[in-house]
Amino acid sequence: MVAKLTGGCACGAVLYECNPETPLFADHCYCRDCQRASGTAMSSLLFVAKDAFKLIKGEVRYFEVVGGSGGKVSRGFCANCGSPLCGTAANMPGAIGIAVGSLDDPNQYQPGVSVFLDSAPAWAPIDNTLPGFPKLPPMPG
Repeated sequence: MVAKLTGGCACGAVLYECNPETPLFADHCYCRDCQRASGTAMSSLLFVAKDAFKLIKGEVRYFEVVGGSGGKVSRGFCANCGSPLCGTAANMPGAIGIAVGSLDDPNQYQPGVSVFLDSAPAWAPIDNTLPGFPKLPPMPG
């Protein structure tokens, strides 16, 4: 069991907590959409069951795009400061992905896989100790 996760945006307008039994998926995603959303080579995400995630302050604003998988992705952010917070993906309907940079303790995150490596820039930091996939592998649950 993972300890309670807490986090929020840079300005403090949005705060959340999460009590996951077990994270569903933890990745570094190098798709072009994640690059644009993060402003760098990848997004690091921790996916948990939607019902484990709870907003405790503020409101998340969402922007919907078609992700690298070809399915809809809704990216959640703070409307005040723009910090990426969370998101949902059509290929994981019962899950929410938490932006690791929004965690109060990002050391609670342990990446499990790198995905969309075909889109990684030549200068991207890639952890070669993790399983890597050129696109997206089959998703859990």
